[in-house]
Amino acid sequence: MGTAERRGTSEDSVTRERASRVPEETDRGIPVNGEAVGGGAKANGWAREERRPLWVEEPAKHRRLPDPVRTAAVRAVLIIAVTLIQAMVAFLATLAGSWLAFPMVISSVFSTVMATWGVLDVWVTRQVWNQRNGVVSTPSSTARALRRERRRARRQARVTERAQERIRRQSGAGQLSHS
Repeated sequence: MGTAERRGTSEDSVTRERASRVPEETDRGIPVNGEAVGGGAKANGWAREERRPLWVEEPAKHRRLPDPVRTAAVRAVLIIAVTLIQAMVAFLATLAGSWLAFPMVISSVFSTVMATWGVLDVWVTRQVWNQRNGVVSTPSSTARALRRERRRARRQARVTERAQERIRRQSGAGQLSHS
């Protein structure tokens, strides 16, 4: 990504802007023909452009992760970080010949199992969330079929309710016979 892309302008528009300036005007108030101008850029009739703000909000390119998946991912990252720290301490304790080396190696093995569990938890949570809530790009999504089925059942229930209401209205208010 180039500077022009980050600033939201194309290089062509920058070139056009420079070409549209009067030839004697430059960024620093120095004319193109080499003659010095007193008073800088303002004396030359050209005011300095406003600078863009340092932080510009841009829309996200990807959708945000669902809350359960994000929670699982944060948990996994924390477990992995602790595992790496434990492995480093175990390695250094082993090099130093410390009594702490053996317990740290054992805890590192346990932490490695936990880190693997954490990564699998993220994967499974993501798969479950996609299956329950549907994926826009997957035409054979289970969730879409479930939604379609629920809609059909609601429609059927509404039709049945309307028919019952119609029967009640036609038969009169609580009459048992047509007498």
